[in-house]
Amino acid sequence: MSGTTEQLPVGIVGAGPVGLVTALGLVHYGIPVVIFEEDDRLSLDTKAGTVLTRTLEVLHRYGVLDDVLAGSLRIDEIGELDRATNTQTLSVRTSELTEDTRFPFVINIPQHELEPILRRRLDEAAPGALHMRHRLLDFTQHPDRVDVRLTTLEGERTVPVRYLLACDGGRSVVRDQIGAVVEGQTYEERYMLVDLKVDLDVENPRDYPYLAYFGDPKEWMILVRQPHCWRFLYPLPAGQAEPTRDELVDKARRFIGDTKTLEIVGTNIYNVHQRVADRWQDGRVFLLGDAAHLITPMWALGLNTGVLDASNLPWRMAWVLRGWAEPALLDGYQTEQEPVATKGSAAMAAAARAYMARRADDPGVMTDGNWGNAFTRGMLGVRLDVDGTGDWSMVAAGDDPVPVLSGARSPDLPVFGPAGTVHLHDLVSDAFVALYFTDPRRVPALPPQDSPALRHYVVSRWDAPHDSGLRDRALFDPGDRVRRRFGVKDDTLVLIRPDGHVAAIVPFDPAISTGQAVELYTRTTGCPPPRDAA
Repeated sequence: MSGTTEQLPVGIVGAGPVGLVTALGLVHYGIPVVIFEEDDRLSLDTKAGTVLTRTLEVLHRYGVLDDVLAGSLRIDEIGELDRATNTQTLSVRTSELTEDTRFPFVINIPQHELEPILRRRLDEAAPGALHMRHRLLDFTQHPDRVDVRLTTLEGERTVPVRYLLACDGGRSVVRDQIGAVVEGQTYEERYMLVDLKVDLDVENPRDYPYLAYFGDPKEWMILVRQPHCWRFLYPLPAGQAEPTRDELVDKARRFIGDTKTLEIVGTNIYNVHQRVADRWQDGRVFLLGDAAHLITPMWALGLNTGVLDASNLPWRMAWVLRGWAEPALLDGYQTEQEPVATKGSAAMAAAARAYMARRADDPGVMTDGNWGNAFTRGMLGVRLDVDGTGDWSMVAAGDDPVPVLSGARSPDLPVFGPAGTVHLHDLVSDAFVALYFTDPRRVPALPPQDSPALRHYVVSRWDAPHDSGLRDRALFDPGDRVRRRFGVKDDTLVLIRPDGHVAAIVPFDPAISTGQAVELYTRTTGCPPPRDAA
């Protein structure tokens, strides 16, 4: 591969789900990519199977969600059941998230069925970007590029890339070569995952939720209805040998009762980890997904935490490569994502294990408030440390939505703009957006709509009059629905980043065009927003 530095692609090592989603993210922002996978095919293993609400939003931004939904099973209830009595206890109803997201549900789709969908979309969007049977040997960093040396069927080749992104899993070669140290522990307990062909719908009807967690101090289990089979996951005590197929069948029957037919179609054993790399960046090299953090697959926190990485880094890289931000913007990736993995997902996974085993050390992440449980379990509650102050969170509580704070993910609600209905997340999919919650009838002094990187809109239940000069910058919000969900007062400015997270919430004077949004954008990116070409 040849070309000037400006034409070089971003390189990705590893074509698992995080690598593929990261590639789709970069392509969404118009950044050329090349992705290297050492195997000759995508994974065929029985692996992660539940995709959470926040990941659905990321997949929508990157243009692949419709295809994923077509291959999945949609779920609006996460069941919590007591193993001893086989009765429901505290189920989580994601259907109550309609004021937060267009996708108030989670989905089940096996990883070996998800990856081909992501690959097909990548092949359409960036033909020839994916290179199979390309194993990384090593790489050399330069001030303006990284030279990646690979072995292929045709011999060795060296490929220059602008940045190198490691999505090569828990045994990451890239991580080892930058000298990053993985800290944490691998538990002696392992998880047994079994895919079964069994009819629990017609011949042996069961009314289990499609995603059901059976808690018990002696024998907890997770039951997942996949599109074409049922999946069981349960712990194997330390030292226990891998069960035989007969033992697996007997175990399944203990949970679901006798059935006419029961066929094992796939198995896998997971090690249980809480291990995080001490640094996720070395110059032009970045770690994502399992290369950066190994999170035990409880409450679907493994894959979905990796997709949060693939949501955070691509827009930053695009802004730097477009010249819209200083390279220091890339430093915010680890600042924001590391605590989510180290103290957020890892702690939540530990809490999930304690909750499932009904242990006394259960910290009580599950509360009586359904909205809070659904918001948390869908990973919509991730509030990033956007200011570098250490202020972040991941857990919400209560029955009612709480006001949006800086760092939180913006709710995704519809408004009515100059071209018709638009959702907030679509407005920000490739730009910072400043929302001015104020009365357009008073003709507030909004900045001009003159930058592709920063857009300005007044949001109000009052539609902008045609002679106000604001029609191109007005979003009609019937009943103040959006303002009420944000929980802000009149004359408030909300700046939202391209990944949907809120960069700042500040009051403003509608009579004075102070340039606050430009100042906040510049503080975030290190550069003033570029102007539209004349």
